[in-house]
Amino acid sequence: PDTGGQVVYILDQARALEQEMRQRLIRQGVDIVPRILIATRLIPNADGTSCDQRLEPVQGADNVQILRVPFRYPNGEILPQWISRFNVWPWLERYADDLERETLAEFGRRPDLIIGNYSDGNLVATILSARLNVTQCNIAHALEKSKYLYSDLYWRDHDASHHFACQFTADLIAMNSSDIIVTSTYQEIAGNDREVGQYEGYQNYSLPGLYRVENGVDVFDTKFNIVSPGADARYYFPYSASEARLRYLHDDIDALLFDQEPAADRRGVLKERDKPIIFSMARMDHIKNLSGLAEIFGASQRLRKLANLVIIGGHIDPRNSQDEEEGVQIQRMHDVMDAYQLDGQMRWIGTLLDKNVAGELYRVIGDSRGCFVQPALFEAFGLTVIEAMSSGLPVFATRFGGPLEIIEDGVSGFHINPNNQQETAEKLADFLEAAAADIRVWETISDGALARVSAHYTWSNYAMQMMTLARIFGFWRFMLKTDRHAARRYLQMFQHLQWRPLAHAVPLGES
Repeated sequence: PDTGGQVVYILDQARALEQEMRQRLIRQGVDIVPRILIATRLIPNADGTSCDQRLEPVQGADNVQILRVPFRYPNGEILPQWISRFNVWPWLERYADDLERETLAEFGRRPDLIIGNYSDGNLVATILSARLNVTQCNIAHALEKSKYLYSDLYWRDHDASHHFACQFTADLIAMNSSDIIVTSTYQEIAGNDREVGQYEGYQNYSLPGLYRVENGVDVFDTKFNIVSPGADARYYFPYSASEARLRYLHDDIDALLFDQEPAADRRGVLKERDKPIIFSMARMDHIKNLSGLAEIFGASQRLRKLANLVIIGGHIDPRNSQDEEEGVQIQRMHDVMDAYQLDGQMRWIGTLLDKNVAGELYRVIGDSRGCFVQPALFEAFGLTVIEAMSSGLPVFATRFGGPLEIIEDGVSGFHINPNNQQETAEKLADFLEAAAADIRVWETISDGALARVSAHYTWSNYAMQMMTLARIFGFWRFMLKTDRHAARRYLQMFQHLQWRPLAHAVPLGES
């Protein structure tokens, strides 16, 4: 439940990079077929998914595969079940050993570039890069220290469940070991005049009783680079592109939104189906704040008169979730719907959507002259924001994080403060009211969203910039290898003396 957007990012990233590599090699007249492996974990108890397959081709790519390597106990036995990202730390060094062997076997040689994704992937990339002497790129996606307030000062309070000390230590090692750090927005690096950047938060901080960090990372280092992802244009394109619309899905989408037959994966019906739809889609956790959006809607009689609310996220039955935080938020969503009696004006759908269905659903919402709301308390980037804007939907998104940069307020969408529920409700209601009186109000924001995405957020631009960075920093890694020797030795010592005891303190097999 906690890696949805990250997985989409990585798959789209790999497809775009393969295409860019292929085009560059053709232009250079080099007869080499590029290959990309996406390394992740093999899970024997796959629950009907393909997570138990060692090697799986990625759809939409010619030579990109998912390589799965299992977690192993010290005796070599395989861990069969999924575990939370907060509990993976004691498994990673053995995993890196096994992944190194599997990667060399698949490629028949060293790779040219290793990209780590998220805190655990970045640490594994650090270990492999050091062993294989390969250029290393890190992509955090989200750094927990900025998401959980005072999680460094009060790390002991969360250690049993979140193991933040272990994660923050791993982040520090990976940041300083990497050759390239890629972020989606500037605010991830250095924040703005109101908020501290995610990486900036690692400059100076304390884990009381453990260690204190001074100048932990230099956010002005040239290794920091902004390379913004995009939305897959095969699935996310404007609602106005009539010839490309997937009309054959409309009956299924209509049933998804409006069917009144009881079903285990949905709650609520939309009694007035002619109203515009306020739409949101995310995983069900505290930070994504979907239940907060339901509360904003429920508490505003003005908003409830103007529109319906549709939310896609999580499970409907908390017993179906293996994630404790998700289970709490599922129950809170039920409580909000009960408290405000939203079952006739709100539709909550607890299912994962195929990309074709998701893309056409955005466009159907556009047909209703609805809007998309991203109500997160903090959002590192916001792929759903890009997807909705690519479909031509006006977007209201949190001002805390990446959407503050993605959206030009009042031009290509709107910024909202999810902590101020009344202000957010009024901003939504003002727009919907104005759009109902004059459709050009809606169309102006829709056109602004499409123009913004086209200019700044496409996968082709992303791949071109990433390949250029890989060449530049690969060259400098070779040229400056002796200059970084002392720093690498210090980081290896820090890993062995500080991170490893923390990782070994995490119980094996916790879910």
